[in-house]
Amino acid sequence: MVDIKTPPHAAADGPTPTAGSRAGKSSGSRRGSSRAWATAASGRTAALLVSPTLLVLTVVVLYPTVMAFKESLYGTKGLDPKTGFISDTEPFVGLQNYADIFGEAGDRFWNAFWNTTFFTVVTVGLETLIGVAMALIMHKAFSGRALIRASILIPWAVPTAISGLLWRWIFNSDGIANALIGHQVLWTTEGFHAKVAVIIAEVWKTSPFIGLLVLAGLQVIPKEVYEAARLDGASPFAQFWRITLPLVKPALLVAVLFRCLDALRMFDLPYLLIGAQKNSVETLSMLAQNEASNVRFGPAAAYAVLLFVYVFLIALGFVRLLGADLVGDVGGPARPKRTSRLRRTLAPKSAEVPA
Repeated sequence: MVDIKTPPHAAADGPTPTAGSRAGKSSGSRRGSSRAWATAASGRTAALLVSPTLLVLTVVVLYPTVMAFKESLYGTKGLDPKTGFISDTEPFVGLQNYADIFGEAGDRFWNAFWNTTFFTVVTVGLETLIGVAMALIMHKAFSGRALIRASILIPWAVPTAISGLLWRWIFNSDGIANALIGHQVLWTTEGFHAKVAVIIAEVWKTSPFIGLLVLAGLQVIPKEVYEAARLDGASPFAQFWRITLPLVKPALLVAVLFRCLDALRMFDLPYLLIGAQKNSVETLSMLAQNEASNVRFGPAAAYAVLLFVYVFLIALGFVRLLGADLVGDVGGPARPKRTSRLRRTLAPKSAEVPA
């Protein structure tokens, strides 16, 4: 047998790369560079498509918010306590307008804050129940369904100003509401009955909005699912609770989110139905408008900024807590991980082949 010895320098240098390996590396580098170029190109295209929306949001949302915060740092024109003269310019007061809400002057602010929260919780809750019932009725197949759908959606099509005036006539002292209940109630004065009047008018107008979005979610549910449930002996309530409600949940959550954001900015309906400067129904939007109409632009801007922060926090919390349900793909990204983990666990077992 011939003893073949390898030179030391050849062993240290390792195997000589062949032409095929060099070609593979060059093709891999070209493939990686082309993939990086495609990713950069898609990123530039996405930025180009989103830029008009960002520009509009900057002009419509960001700039007014910044200017409102700047205005909230100034006080009202009037007698300067330091000099004793009447000032023609608004004095800089810093965060004093925000600090005043924690003093005696903040009673009106907190009353408007709790009114806004109360109206949002009660109206959105009632609208959700009534809207789901409307969607279930509109989804059923029966004669005259088109007429029922049109009649249900009419309140949502009526402008809010017209709706407020209509309900003001209904809640007059000699209106239909008092004729139905048989009692003389002054709905448009101070008291809890004023809140009830606003809630009834708001629920009547905006319940069809939730019903319309829920109806869109109901129409994408396959009929085969209900047929299989009926074959399994599921009752109508079980079908609604186990099938309809989970499958329509993304559309319902979107509707509730939109209504919460809209109810937090409630202004026109209580303003027209009950009136301004009514402690029972005054909201944050009404308070800011009243301060601005009395040339107190600093406090008005501070209230507007606080309302913006309140709405932003509610929207952020809603999306953070229910963001996966809003997207409708719960647990989607975890599937590839489970698949790869399953492959790793099965790979050693499949490799153990007896000799």
